[in-house]
Amino acid sequence: EAALTAVSLAFPIQNLMIAVAAGTGVGINALLSRSLGEKKLDQANQIASSGVFLALASSLVFAVLGFFGSRLFFATQTTDTQIIEYGTKYLSLITIASLGLFLQITYERLLQSTGKTVFNMITQGTGAIINIILDPILIFGWFGFPAMGVTGAALATVIGQFIAAAMGVYFNDKYNTEIVVKARGFKLSLETIKNIYKIGVPSILMQSIGSVTTFCMNNILLMFSSTAATVFGVYFKLQSFIFMPIFGLNNGMVPIVAYNYGAKKKKRMMDTYKLSVLIATGIMTVGTVVFLLVPDVLFGFFNASEHMLSMGVPALRIISVHFPVAAFCIITGTLFQALGNAVYSMINSICRQLVVLLPAAYLLAQLGNVNYVWWAFPIAEIASAILTIIFLIKMKK
Repeated sequence: EAALTAVSLAFPIQNLMIAVAAGTGVGINALLSRSLGEKKLDQANQIASSGVFLALASSLVFAVLGFFGSRLFFATQTTDTQIIEYGTKYLSLITIASLGLFLQITYERLLQSTGKTVFNMITQGTGAIINIILDPILIFGWFGFPAMGVTGAALATVIGQFIAAAMGVYFNDKYNTEIVVKARGFKLSLETIKNIYKIGVPSILMQSIGSVTTFCMNNILLMFSSTAATVFGVYFKLQSFIFMPIFGLNNGMVPIVAYNYGAKKKKRMMDTYKLSVLIATGIMTVGTVVFLLVPDVLFGFFNASEHMLSMGVPALRIISVHFPVAAFCIITGTLFQALGNAVYSMINSICRQLVVLLPAAYLLAQLGNVNYVWWAFPIAEIASAILTIIFLIKMKK
């Protein structure tokens, strides 16, 4: 449980790295798709090359932060020396070797911008499978390898990321003929980077807010016990199986919407949005049913103690009721981003997580029962849905 808690407490920094990489990718993707729709091929190549440069720069920043700040990050959250030691080893390696993550996501966005998402499935799937295979080998020391514990878990992750990144480079070079990434002769264009971040920064901030929220939620739950924070970490791992297909749907939706926006085909653009909402709601509803019916089975994957089960089962049941509402909010937020109105999504995310979720969780925690804290998630999602509808009406007008 101490190792699982350490990895859970490291999640905000991992999420922050993904936020920067994926948020920058949103800007790259939207600009690339629009440039291709407008037949501006030289501009598209400049955007692609600038995106790779930003991936290299971002990974360097996180490597420095991870090397000097990992131990301090855990020391601000707990005094448990075992958790601090586990967490420092895990986070240091994840951040110092973050280049694989940034290159993987960037090259996947280049493939998405031209509709070649089947290659993304191959790169992500291969990276994940390698991670899964290496995890027990490196954690427990199978087949003659040393038992490295949480360090082994981190190493398995970064190896999978680097292999996926290498595959992404190969697929772009061989099959993505619409765009060309060139190191030789590349000239840094501040205007291009500005345009990428103009669309990408709101997305980065939105996902970064998730890191702040997770950090603060961990500290609220640690008021009850470290097990409560572990339950929250397990929930995030489980809910990713439900939310990840929605994010995949987003990745497919962005280039279609942006391309048809550039080509001035409004009906095709709106049909894509409506179908995406319908599919996402269906997936989320299935997720809610699973979380309601078999939460004990889900926690069984984590070798949960009776104490963890007593906290985790009601947590999953309470939190999952908001999934279908979240489907509408996520897809509509993606529509805002694809059409260049990413600031709407940013405002919504700030209100949902910082203005509603965290204050509600803190106030409910004062009632002295951890089960009340989980109700902050449905409350925040309802508030988000109301704001999303208001922005959607305004944008449509």
